[in-house]
Amino acid sequence: MIDVNLLRENTDDAKQRLVTKGLSPERVDDFLALDTRWRTMIQELDTKRALLNTYSRERNIEKAKEVKVVVKSQEEQIRLIEEERSALLTLFPNIPFRDVPVGESEQHNVVLREVGEKPQFSFVPKDYLTLGRELQLIDVERSAKVAGSRFGYLKNEAVLLEMGLIQHAFATLRAYGFQPILPPVMIRPAMLHAMGKTKFIEEHDAFFVAEDDLYLAGSSEHTIGPLYAGETLLEASLPQRFVGFSTCFRREAGSYGKDTKGILRVHQFDKVEMFSFAHPDHSEEEHQKLLGFQEALVSSLELPYRVVEICTGDMGFPDARQYDIETWIPSEQTYRETHSCSNTTDFQARGLHARYRGQDGETHFLHTLNATAFAIQRMLIALLENHQTENGGIRIPTVLQSYVGMKEINAPHTTI
Repeated sequence: MIDVNLLRENTDDAKQRLVTKGLSPERVDDFLALDTRWRTMIQELDTKRALLNTYSRERNIEKAKEVKVVVKSQEEQIRLIEEERSALLTLFPNIPFRDVPVGESEQHNVVLREVGEKPQFSFVPKDYLTLGRELQLIDVERSAKVAGSRFGYLKNEAVLLEMGLIQHAFATLRAYGFQPILPPVMIRPAMLHAMGKTKFIEEHDAFFVAEDDLYLAGSSEHTIGPLYAGETLLEASLPQRFVGFSTCFRREAGSYGKDTKGILRVHQFDKVEMFSFAHPDHSEEEHQKLLGFQEALVSSLELPYRVVEICTGDMGFPDARQYDIETWIPSEQTYRETHSCSNTTDFQARGLHARYRGQDGETHFLHTLNATAFAIQRMLIALLENHQTENGGIRIPTVLQSYVGMKEINAPHTTI
């Protein structure tokens, strides 16, 4: 939820920046008109309540009864306006920082840097599905039989690679003060809304368990973020960094016809996520640190990648600034998104009522940030394709060899 005072006090600037994220200027005007009406009615109600107290002290029963009827009527009107006002405010995305690239789509994103050398094969490279099938690492045919499309079995060394990626991420990030956490994979609707994920619900991308009134989390951040909902932390404890692992679920309702084969865009995937609760004065610095951790993790896997700053029209709804890391996929001769890294400022904290108490004794809203450590399925794709060998095997990056127990995957299994 955005800071309403930014709309009230810096209307033109806030409106201009919100428009770059796709919000119509009329919606800002509608909200401000409703907000003005709401504040006026609050003042009128306070006046009537004060008058009611006066009559009550004077034991003027008749006058008190008359005013009490008016107070009840005004309270109901305010309740209805508050509901309308709150519903309208949920449609407002976070306001982007002024220096974020302005644009309407991914075509306007800005490549900041490319890192690493793309593999030069002396043979015709295979795509990950072919490698996965030949080495019996990925089975999407049988998973379709069991669960339908957009699922996949990981088997044999692919499972060991996943476990290795998880352990590598946790070991690396714990050295930087990250606390390990395993979050729930289900979340109450109110918490998902508070996290600024209303579009995730309204666009039918979330799986919903109606009987229990719970959504399946679409990302690890969805349930790590509400950890301190309704709580107040001490300023001295900031930043608080968490690294979590969970299985995530998405209907991929808006991606019909895109990446329908394989494990790139699936209903169920595993993810290692970084999440930070930060001081507002230091959240941009924390954002750069999270991005640095991401780059270190990708580089440790000996993968070529690029860092992209996301434009206003393509960034996430709760984000004030967003970076993506895209990793090179040889079979497609292009980079594909494998990581995102976002500073949501106080947008989520306001919805969650998550605060910290400063040294002055005053409470303030936290800033929250999230960053992918490893989206497992996508990293497996990058590992298989970039590290394939001429004999049809897969070279294991040095940092994962101790976890996987081998230097190369090179022999298909005999099981059917």
